[in-house]
Amino acid sequence: MNRRNFLGLAAGGTFAATAGTPFFQQDRSQAGDQSMTTETSYALTRPAYIDQSHLVVKDLALVSGFYQSMLGLKVIEETASGQVLGVGDLPLLTLTTAKDAAIAPRNAAGLFHTAFLMPDRAELARWLRHAAQNNVVLDGASDHLVSEAIYLSDPEGNGIEIYADRPHEQWKFQQDGMVEMATLRLDLQALYDSAPDERWGGMAAGTAIGHLHLQVGDIPQADAFYRDVLGLKLMASRPGASFFATGGYHHHLAANIWNSRGAAARADNMTGLSDYKVRFNDKATLDAAISKLDALEIKSEKRDGGTFLKDPWGIGLTLSA
Repeated sequence: MNRRNFLGLAAGGTFAATAGTPFFQQDRSQAGDQSMTTETSYALTRPAYIDQSHLVVKDLALVSGFYQSMLGLKVIEETASGQVLGVGDLPLLTLTTAKDAAIAPRNAAGLFHTAFLMPDRAELARWLRHAAQNNVVLDGASDHLVSEAIYLSDPEGNGIEIYADRPHEQWKFQQDGMVEMATLRLDLQALYDSAPDERWGGMAAGTAIGHLHLQVGDIPQADAFYRDVLGLKLMASRPGASFFATGGYHHHLAANIWNSRGAAARADNMTGLSDYKVRFNDKATLDAAISKLDALEIKSEKRDGGTFLKDPWGIGLTLSA
């Protein structure tokens, strides 16, 4: 199958947009109106944002090779048990392994996907062209109104989203401050055709982890932790899912029960998402979150220059400024 037919098949709805969500066509005439930018992504200028993510894997060489060759990340640091991958000198993803690592079941709490945010739509198109030329298998593609997203999985089943935001001034908000999002069909062929006709050299400077989407056991419990304890704002709600952010972003964190309803805390040796880092641009927001942890007597410890704790499902997170 040639690349044009491959993309046509994907755009025709053969791939599901995301688990449990509809995938259908709607005209989006403004989908191509993003302009090139070298500014810091809006997601990273908010009071807090996702800084780095840490996955435990069974086959380090296989998984790391995938993130390097197919996503264009580079090895920044290497240890006996793992690697730190990133863009330029910016670390984004840590991969570690252990002899007793066991593949997490699909219904376990943990990672739904790591979402890599491209600096602009042209870079998203450039990555799509690279993916098509290298026969990367896609799980789906969606127009979320606030962004355009492509979904895939790494060799051990960890979900990945590659996406580009539409300009913030184009987003629509409801009176209660929630953002309007949807799951519509993304025209992959049009996105592919818009890519600059030049050699792809890996992830561009400015690429970041825009958000993490988690699998949890209970949505009210997730709301109580991420909204009421950590102080994130609920930006959108869907059946079985909540989306949280700071500073009016569409979401820095999401949590769903689509595969994991009733899931208990993760076992220590499970593969998948071990922990992640939340970076605070606003120290007052960080101090408020830490004060809430202390007031509620939630166990935490000082680690790696920040405050480390675990959510109700055993997923670690470090809060730092």
